[in-house]
Amino acid sequence: MTAASESETNFREEVRAFFRTALPDDMAETARNGQFLDKDGEKRWQRILYDRGWAAPAWPKAHGGPGWSPRQQQIFEETMYEFDVPIILPFGTSMVGPVIYTFGTEAQRAKHLPGILKGEVHWCQGYSEPGSGSDLASLSTHAVRDGDDYVINGVKVWTTYAHRGDWMFCLVRTDREAKPQRGISFILIDMTTPGIEVNPIVSIDNDHHLNMVYFTDVRVPAENLIGEENRGWDYAKFLLGFERTSIAEVGLSQQRLRWLKQTAAAERADGAALWDAPEFRREIAALEIELQALEGTALRYLAEDESGGDLGAKPSILKIKGAEIRQRMTELFMNAAAYYAGIGHPSLDAPEGNLPALGLGQLSGATSNYMFSRAASIYGGTNEVQRNVLSKMTLGL
Repeated sequence: MTAASESETNFREEVRAFFRTALPDDMAETARNGQFLDKDGEKRWQRILYDRGWAAPAWPKAHGGPGWSPRQQQIFEETMYEFDVPIILPFGTSMVGPVIYTFGTEAQRAKHLPGILKGEVHWCQGYSEPGSGSDLASLSTHAVRDGDDYVINGVKVWTTYAHRGDWMFCLVRTDREAKPQRGISFILIDMTTPGIEVNPIVSIDNDHHLNMVYFTDVRVPAENLIGEENRGWDYAKFLLGFERTSIAEVGLSQQRLRWLKQTAAAERADGAALWDAPEFRREIAALEIELQALEGTALRYLAEDESGGDLGAKPSILKIKGAEIRQRMTELFMNAAAYYAGIGHPSLDAPEGNLPALGLGQLSGATSNYMFSRAASIYGGTNEVQRNVLSKMTLGL
């Protein structure tokens, strides 16, 4: 990476100063324990960011964003994790928001963008279905036009935080005779609409992130359609480019690397530290080199996108490598946490011996973070599918 310019250094210090004064202690503790904010907490933090003008770092000024350069966006993300800032779920600001301000009507922008920016409305994503996960073109949830409404029937699965979502952006089939990628539409659905049933899925980390969502004769106003009917696949690809870029999670991995180093360097009850083992240090060093390479690649792609270049399949590279680094990071961190990783909850007593450098809450989350990270190579399109995309679009195979 090149040396930071004076303006970049000043911007980083501005962001640091903001987090030092604006980040509530309880929210920072939640992030350090590897937990997400609840719905009220997320609204509270998003409103703090909104009041500062930083609610949507990647949005242009014309739509309420700060209009930052790619480098400023990256600095903001890095500094967030430096201060253990809680994660805001990406479905509003990072995913559906850009689709709405790019392809939506003026009325749709006026209705939805303010609520996203202020954190007043929570969104979830209705893409995957039973039998139609990464192969979204095979989805069967269908919408039939009936006067001023679409009537929707079908099932969505793995719907993250649908149980606390106010709205869903959803892919539905509107033409069953068209080719698989054609005939799909992108529609916004109020989750309080009659006929929607949300059932929980408890994942391998023993937490409730995911859901099955059933649609039975759900009537959605036709004015909620984004763009043109049967062009939803194009809008979905646009959105997935944003999702796969964010899935690189460079800042998150930098935070976990810091935690990993702190824990590995801590003396145990016998006076030894895991850091004393050359083999473990080599593993950490190799992973840090890969993370630095990913950071540089992500910045290069952001700059290319800002200059009007076509990224094509390049976000798939970030998605693949980011998922692999995250999974390896959580594996090493669980090894470093040792028996503390198996406590399971911060409220339980620690085993006898010296507590490592990090708090018990962070260490006891190591196992659940490891378990949940297994999904990183699945959501956003499996890594196997991303390799197929790369081979087709880049290598012509």
